[in-house]
Amino acid sequence: MSDNPVPDKTSSRTTGSQTLARGLTTLGLVAGTPHGLAVQDVADRLGVQRTIAYRILTTLAEFRLVFRGADGRYRAGSGTAALARGYAAGIREASLPVLRRTADELRATVALIAAEGDDAVAVAVAEPQSVDYHLSYRVGSRNPIGVGAAGLALASFRAPSPDDSAELAEVRERGYAMTFGRVEPGAFGVAVPLRSADPAMQLCVNLITTREEVARASVTGMLAAAEELSRSV
Repeated sequence: MSDNPVPDKTSSRTTGSQTLARGLTTLGLVAGTPHGLAVQDVADRLGVQRTIAYRILTTLAEFRLVFRGADGRYRAGSGTAALARGYAAGIREASLPVLRRTADELRATVALIAAEGDDAVAVAVAEPQSVDYHLSYRVGSRNPIGVGAAGLALASFRAPSPDDSAELAEVRERGYAMTFGRVEPGAFGVAVPLRSADPAMQLCVNLITTREEVARASVTGMLAAAEELSRSV
């Protein structure tokens, strides 16, 4: 038997996976906290020593994924912009086939909307080829969360509060939002939140039209589209 023990590769992989998991968890924590996190905050949330949390943050800072502000708190860094672009491109590509089919079937513009801070941002937009006239808007368009059908659908992801409107409570109960004239005068909106396995992904599918009968008839189709998109993005 050799006096030099062979390294345990399984143990090494486990340690590496744990380190990676802690780094990704830390990045998610910092990115999800606009006012930033101190080293001790991260240590407490990870359940590790302060020195380990500091080492993780320092590594993330080297790749510009986080930065340390003058107040000593860490916030999301410029490197996360590239990750966000890749994320947006990925879900846009995955969602477009469903959005295009749904837009043609329902005869109205349909979009995938994502929560970004306090804004609802259009990630992908599909216009119907089955009609001559329709409303449209561009990718990147944004409106406040809580305003309009998409804003209400995304607000429904948030924990219920005594300050919530009766309208938001109704959206949570029935699983979709329908509004008129909230974002664009004369326009109906119908939006359904996506129930992804990843709670960090707050997305909804949104339809806009000037025709009330189209909006009301679209609910079943929009619920089906949301269910399909929840499995693909």
